[in-house]
Amino acid sequence: MPSLSSAVDRLTGSRYAPSLLSGLLLGISFPSYPFIRLELLAWIALVPMLLAFRSEMRPAEFFRRTWLSMLLFCSIALWWVSLATFPGGVMTILWQSLSMIVPLLFFYAIRRQAGYRFALFSLPFIWVAWEWAYMQQDLSLGWLTLGNSQANLSAMIQYADVAGVWGVSFWLVSFNVLAVLAITGSRQDRVRVAVVMALMIAAPLFYGVVIFQGGSPLPPGGQQQLRVTLVQPDIDPHEKWGRNNNSSIMERYRRLTTRAVRQERPELILWPETAIPFYILDVPYADELASLRQSLRLWNTPLLTGFSDIVRYPAAAPTSAGNPGKYDSMRMQPFETYNASMLLMPGSGAPQIYRKMRLVPFAERVPYVDYLPWLGTFNLSLAGISSWGKGSESSVMELRSSRNGRVVTANIICYESIFPGLVTEFVRKGARFLTLVTNDGWYAMSYGPYQHLAIARFRCIENRRAMARCANTGITAFIDKFGRISAEIPWWQEGTLTAEVPLESHLTFYTRNPDLLPKAASVISMLLFAGAFLKRGKKATARRP
Repeated sequence: MPSLSSAVDRLTGSRYAPSLLSGLLLGISFPSYPFIRLELLAWIALVPMLLAFRSEMRPAEFFRRTWLSMLLFCSIALWWVSLATFPGGVMTILWQSLSMIVPLLFFYAIRRQAGYRFALFSLPFIWVAWEWAYMQQDLSLGWLTLGNSQANLSAMIQYADVAGVWGVSFWLVSFNVLAVLAITGSRQDRVRVAVVMALMIAAPLFYGVVIFQGGSPLPPGGQQQLRVTLVQPDIDPHEKWGRNNNSSIMERYRRLTTRAVRQERPELILWPETAIPFYILDVPYADELASLRQSLRLWNTPLLTGFSDIVRYPAAAPTSAGNPGKYDSMRMQPFETYNASMLLMPGSGAPQIYRKMRLVPFAERVPYVDYLPWLGTFNLSLAGISSWGKGSESSVMELRSSRNGRVVTANIICYESIFPGLVTEFVRKGARFLTLVTNDGWYAMSYGPYQHLAIARFRCIENRRAMARCANTGITAFIDKFGRISAEIPWWQEGTLTAEVPLESHLTFYTRNPDLLPKAASVISMLLFAGAFLKRGKKATARRP
């Protein structure tokens, strides 16, 4: 194939063109607006850069090329973060791009020790091991996990119930590696590799067909369901936090909810993240809480809502572990505030509360501020929101349904939906469906909210749980256990949405073993890394006289 070889030589002969092309392909392969579907480009996005890495280059040159590629990738995929906070957006893109070159730096080290083909074989393991390890610490923004690029391609990612998003990342990197081998190998190599690549396309499709056929809708009454109403108030977040208009906000929720309850007769109502932007459970807001409870008695329906929570500590008592706390000089006592959600039942029972555990770095909480409190000065607040405390327990919530009796659900708050392992904790504790409350209004008309919605589809497939997703300004939607969106409210529109949400109890292989693949990839990566250096040592020994 002389024409292909000459084209590859021209591309890789350019200093930065391969890096720029890979960065572009990666960026546009990620979910954006619904009418743009370029996710298949991720299957070949790494190829130009990997082809260029056949040539020897100095470490500094390799760093420049890889960082340029990842910087372009992150800029395309994450530019919308700057709409909420420009400094935070720039910092996010820079930090994320630097973190994403780490597996490629390991690739470079292995290549120098054991050769190009050995490094190619190692790359899928290293990539997945790093994606997982990176997500375990507070500085991570695991938004750009490579598998997330396929979130809208539901027919191809049903095997996530076995391998999770990590398996999809491994599949993509492996396919890129095979494409490189097909281009650079002999004629016989190309035939063998082409067969494997065809199987890599066919196998997920076949698995998806089997899953869809096995999960066909049951006849009426054949599966337990919960009737859920989602309320999208369409409140500008800057306006909500920027001035004291609590009464008008609560009145809007009451109006929308009362109408929905009258027309739809739901068994659960959802309001979005921080729907109640004041400390309604604190003593000064006792009247507001009483008014909300009165509404619940009229609706006779449980309410799951996001709200701002506050915990006050005795003056002489230390704050809770992991939370530096704040200090109320008027009351002379420490306290902590949380981005939280609560399930309120009609009547006078205590609310069931979940406090957000994974917080957006620097926007919601400065990483490691519990160890170094002075880091709190670097918080990039949005419209006056101060640093939140960090929740410590993946609490599930329980409600009673006249049709189904006891029903356990899990509430995920906004950014937490990108963490696969966190969601499995809720499901292993008995959650039969998922709820997600969020506020993506900070990102205007960008495709950030659509990316966020797409990523949530992975959590449904991994755990085979339906999701009720309630957003402040959109996109509010119902997602089934196959990751398919069954109904939604368009963004920046006021409205309600009601649907029957299936209740599941089976635990998938991935739910029971969420870290199996990345941990195995980590062990294999270490063995390959050690093997590369041993191989180099044996070569050096053999060359000695």
